[in-house]
Amino acid sequence: MSAAAEAGTVIPLDPPVPAALADEVGRRLLFVSPEITGYRLDTAEDGDLRGVVLYSAAPLDAEAVAGKLNRLLDADVRPQLANPATVVWSSPHQRATTPAFPALAEAGAVTEVGEGQVAVGEPLLSLLEFFDRLVLDALAEDFTATAYRYPTLIRTDALAKAGYFTSFPQHLMLVTRLRNDVDVYREFHRTYGAGLEPGVLALGGNVDYCLPPTMCYHTFHQHEGRTLDPGVHVITARGKSFRFEAGYATTLERLWDFTIREIVFLGPRDDVLAARETFMGRAFALLDELGFAGTCETGNDPFFGGTDTPSRIWSQRLLGLKYELRLPVAADRDIAVASFNFHDDLFGKAFDIGAGDPRETVRSGCVGFGLERLAYAFLCQFGLDEAQWPERVRAGLREDRR
Repeated sequence: MSAAAEAGTVIPLDPPVPAALADEVGRRLLFVSPEITGYRLDTAEDGDLRGVVLYSAAPLDAEAVAGKLNRLLDADVRPQLANPATVVWSSPHQRATTPAFPALAEAGAVTEVGEGQVAVGEPLLSLLEFFDRLVLDALAEDFTATAYRYPTLIRTDALAKAGYFTSFPQHLMLVTRLRNDVDVYREFHRTYGAGLEPGVLALGGNVDYCLPPTMCYHTFHQHEGRTLDPGVHVITARGKSFRFEAGYATTLERLWDFTIREIVFLGPRDDVLAARETFMGRAFALLDELGFAGTCETGNDPFFGGTDTPSRIWSQRLLGLKYELRLPVAADRDIAVASFNFHDDLFGKAFDIGAGDPRETVRSGCVGFGLERLAYAFLCQFGLDEAQWPERVRAGLREDRR
C-alpha cells in the first residue's frame, strides 16, 4: 500500500519478519503513528520482510518510529507461527474480476463523503437488500431464528466485559456528549460557536457509550445473566457497525461505517459447532449456485497490542475458531465478505449466560456477513450490466420492484 506523500522513511525490521507474516505487519503499520499515510513492504530475495517504507506528509522521526514499530512486531507478529491458511471450501467457478468502484462512481452510484464513508445508491441498495434476504432464507432452511433490531449505541461496559478494549483498541470508536451543566453549555457557546476544536472534549468527558463494532455484542449483553432453555438458540440482527480503520479505508472494501447481517448461536458446545457447520454448507451452496468465485479459509481477528496476541491468533487458526469467506474483487486481491466464528465459552462466561438444569455456561458462535462487501464483490465479478447477472439475482430484483 502506498500513498501520495511528500516523504518516505525507510524503517529496517530487526530481526526480519517471515514473508508468510507480511500481511500481519501490513495490517498494523497505519496504527503505529497518525502521521503515517501509507507504506511499502520491502521483501528480500529470500522472501523475508527486512524493512518497510512509511509515507507521511512530513519526515518522520525514523529512530522513534522504528522503536515503536519493532516493539509492536516483537509483541504481536514475530512470535506467530508462519503457517498458511487452511482452505475448507473453494468455488468451482473462475471469473474475470474488475474493481467496480470507478464505474460506480462515474454512474453516481457511490460517493465518498468522508474517511471510510461512502454514500450508496442503485444498484447497490437493491443488491444489499437482496443478499440480506438470501442469507436469511438460507438460515431458515435449517433454523428458526429470533430477529432483533438493536440500538446504534452500545454501552461501554458491555464492550469492556466482552474484552474488546484489550483485543481491538485500534478499532474502538467512542461516543461522547457535552456534560449536562448550564455552565458547560455557555462555555461551549462562547468558545466553540465558530467551530469545533479538539479542546471541546474537555467539556465532555462522558464515554458511557460506543459505536458497536459488530452486532453480536448486543446479543450477549441482551442475554446477560439469563438461563436459556436447552438446545441451540439462534438470534439474528442487521445493523450498522463501526470500526476506525485509519488509512486502510478504501472504496467499499474497507469502511469505517458498514452494515452487518449477524447470526448468533447459543447452546451446548457440540450443537453450536454443528450449527455453524450446517450454515457454512448452506452459504457455500448459495455462492456456488450464483456462480461466485471464491474460497473459505481459516482466519484470525486483528488482535492488537496485547501480551497474548500471538497465542490468540495461533489458536484461532489451529483450532478452526474462525473461517473467512473470501471473494475476489480484482485480479490480485480478494476481501472477506463473511466470517464463521466459534467463541467456545468466552462470552457465556463473560456475560453469565447459562442453560439447562443443572445450569451450565453456554457456548456461542456467530456468523457475520458484510453486506456492502458482498454486494461490491458481486459487481466486481459480474459487472454493472444487469443483463449479465445470474437469473436468480435478476428475478429477485424484479420481484422487489413490483
